[in-house]
Amino acid sequence: MPRRGLVAGPDFGCFKRRYFTPSEVAEHNQPEDLWVSYLGFVYNLTPLVQEFKGDLLLKPILEVAGQDISHWFDPKTKDIRKHIDPLTGCVRYRTPRGRFVHIPPPLPRSDWANDFGIPWWKGLNYQVGRLSAQTRNIRIINTLTSQEHTLEVGALDSMWEILHRYLPYNAHAASYTWKYDGKNLNMDQTLEENGIRDEEEEFDFLNMDGTLHTPAILLYFNDDLTEL
Repeated sequence: MPRRGLVAGPDFGCFKRRYFTPSEVAEHNQPEDLWVSYLGFVYNLTPLVQEFKGDLLLKPILEVAGQDISHWFDPKTKDIRKHIDPLTGCVRYRTPRGRFVHIPPPLPRSDWANDFGIPWWKGLNYQVGRLSAQTRNIRIINTLTSQEHTLEVGALDSMWEILHRYLPYNAHAASYTWKYDGKNLNMDQTLEENGIRDEEEEFDFLNMDGTLHTPAILLYFNDDLTEL
């Protein structure tokens, strides 16, 4: 039984994030840690890069590390965009940056085989979550230490997911009661569902600096020392 006031939620040892912001994807921009996003989802292509390490066909993928590559795809078919090859008159994948892993050559070649199964962009092996189409900032104030941090979070993040984002700043985040405007927050709900409206567009319309009016969540320490 959790102590009174302690939020109860998922097992953070096996917690799986649902949403990632574009800035979080952008942090994974190295060959040894390479993420991309496309068509609303986020993919960790690091295993693919390791598998084909040294292959020239990796170059276009390395060039877009940490970026959104939705423009590579036909949103209707979810496949790489295609065009008519002017040399052969055949339908080929459109790859302005150059041919990449699992894209067949324009002409038959003896050194290329299509026995790899599903192309990397069609399978779910590399998918790690969804891309947050809309993000917002929130201030989190620890009333015990008076420390304040501003986080960029996804509009569809639950409070549990926001708590998980906050863990690098406070490993005891689950040992606090989370409140806004004097009310305990429902950790299974989003900011909006908890009554914390995103008023950024209204501030823009009024030519006001929205950063001066970022909503603040107050954390009140409970009497245990849960560390995640």
